[in-house]
Amino acid sequence: MMYPVIQKLLHKRVVLASASPRRQEILSQAGLRFEVVPSRFKETLNKASFATPYAYAIETAVQKALEVTRRIHQKDLRAPDIVIGADTIVTVEGLILEKPVDKQDAYRMLSRLNGKEHSVFTGVAIIHCFSQDGQVDLEVSEFYEETKVTFSELSEELLWDYIHSGEPMDKAGGYGIQALGGMLVESIRGDFLNVVGFPLNRFCRRLAELYGAPRRDGLRRLRHDSDPPVGACHAAGDAEDPDGAPGRGARAARHTRTAGDPPPFPTGLLELIAGFQASKALFTACSLRVFDVLRDEGPLEAVAVARKIGASESGTARLLDACAALGLLDSAAGGYRNSPLAARHLPSDADYSLHGLIQHDDELTWGALAHLEAAVRQGPPGSGEQAKSPQTLIPTGTAPQAALTDGRPSLQDAKWHIPTAPHGFSKLMAQQLATAFDLSRFSSACDLGGSTGALAHELAREYPGLKVIVFDLPEVTEPMTHLHPARPQTEQVSFMPGDIFRDRLPEADLYILSGILHDWPDEQVHELLSRLSGSCKPGGGVLVAEVAVDKDIWSDRPGLLRALSRLLRVQGRERGMRRYRQMLEQHGFHVARTAHAAGILDLVLATRAAA
Repeated sequence: MMYPVIQKLLHKRVVLASASPRRQEILSQAGLRFEVVPSRFKETLNKASFATPYAYAIETAVQKALEVTRRIHQKDLRAPDIVIGADTIVTVEGLILEKPVDKQDAYRMLSRLNGKEHSVFTGVAIIHCFSQDGQVDLEVSEFYEETKVTFSELSEELLWDYIHSGEPMDKAGGYGIQALGGMLVESIRGDFLNVVGFPLNRFCRRLAELYGAPRRDGLRRLRHDSDPPVGACHAAGDAEDPDGAPGRGARAARHTRTAGDPPPFPTGLLELIAGFQASKALFTACSLRVFDVLRDEGPLEAVAVARKIGASESGTARLLDACAALGLLDSAAGGYRNSPLAARHLPSDADYSLHGLIQHDDELTWGALAHLEAAVRQGPPGSGEQAKSPQTLIPTGTAPQAALTDGRPSLQDAKWHIPTAPHGFSKLMAQQLATAFDLSRFSSACDLGGSTGALAHELAREYPGLKVIVFDLPEVTEPMTHLHPARPQTEQVSFMPGDIFRDRLPEADLYILSGILHDWPDEQVHELLSRLSGSCKPGGGVLVAEVAVDKDIWSDRPGLLRALSRLLRVQGRERGMRRYRQMLEQHGFHVARTAHAAGILDLVLATRAAA
């Protein structure tokens, strides 16, 4: 089927707009000669704006191929003959699953697939380019293939064993059927290679139609006077599907946008404008303990939930529907139940509960942000004008010096001085922090401002020979046994009350500053690092973990937004990791290693130089 087509393509420049080694292997084994130019298209299309999952996959494939076509034409002043783009997604119960961002995300995906049938869609775009005298004509053929895959009922242990293998992290849906992921699959209906990443059979048939027979009338050509701008010039749709399957073949002809055309509908911007409504729906559901009720007794109808939480039936029904739309609840026969993500993080007493963090943001951060405009006008604290906010977000786990306490509430006055609020989030981050570097050479560690000891216990679990001291304010280091079940590593962790600025620091080989330094202005950070420099023995270390703000603007959204909200606080500042490195080096520490963890934290491991 492919051989006659391949003969016609031997002298053409064929480009694969994908870095996927699996797609490269599939096409190479089919005998196709091509070069690889990975697409730089940012996969930020709004999934909600597409009527079907496969439409999203097709459009992503088209945009990938168009971006490569544009870039090659700019560089070589001539477009390649053929550019192939592809995008594979996994869908289950209407939810699109792409590549997991971390192990927890992989677990969330695989839990959704566990024991169920799901669909694997690959959208493919084939761009045929014609270049002459600076003009580019494009023909775009696009299609998709669907394969049905069913997972066996799998144990938690088996899922985590697979996740820890590392295989899920670069694969749509969090599994690779061609390797270890095959052990998860009970049955498959359709093209196996489509699940691997490229529907070779259908691709070959489409090539035979396009290049092995006279061109069909349904495939139209567009002309461009220069290279095609991504997202603006799409070529015409391809011919009708020979199998007659709706949606797999032709789409309406694309056209070049002109100045007189209306602009694209700003779906993403409208979602951003209304984003606060989604946050408030989540905050309200947590405040009313909706997720606790459904964890204990779900599934329940809205009227039953309303009785349990003491709210109106109509209001509760709307809240539950909103939470279902946000993916927090599943609506099924018998009523509503927590989604796997909500069940893991939203009940107030879940092991990795974010309920306390949500409560803090609802009760303190939400109200403070109402004064953001005034804070922007006045500038940051210490700039000569004080942001006029009735509430200020204050540092946790440390006591400011007396000069900085005037006119602001004390730690004891804060609603969340009992440190259970950030505990669930700390547990989520702890595993990432504990494994970012090899810390096995240290025999003792001191977590300064370590709050509930979540990181300390994770370090003890990861390094059985490590003794860890949690050094924090007396009101924080009161017995925390209710937060940590008795385990063998519990004896490795101890709590010591103290103030990091006033009291003598415990002796340790490694000092940890996790999420602490941004709470303080530069002079206090230098004071603390000076104290550490005096306490740390030669060869000892300091581990700093912060949300930094000196990376790419797209990947650093958490740090940049936090830097903006810092305007509402009486002290402290966000810094880039370059600045933290400089500050450490000023106090005699040599930066040994850096890392990025959990998608939001930057880490620096520095060692104390010999005297």
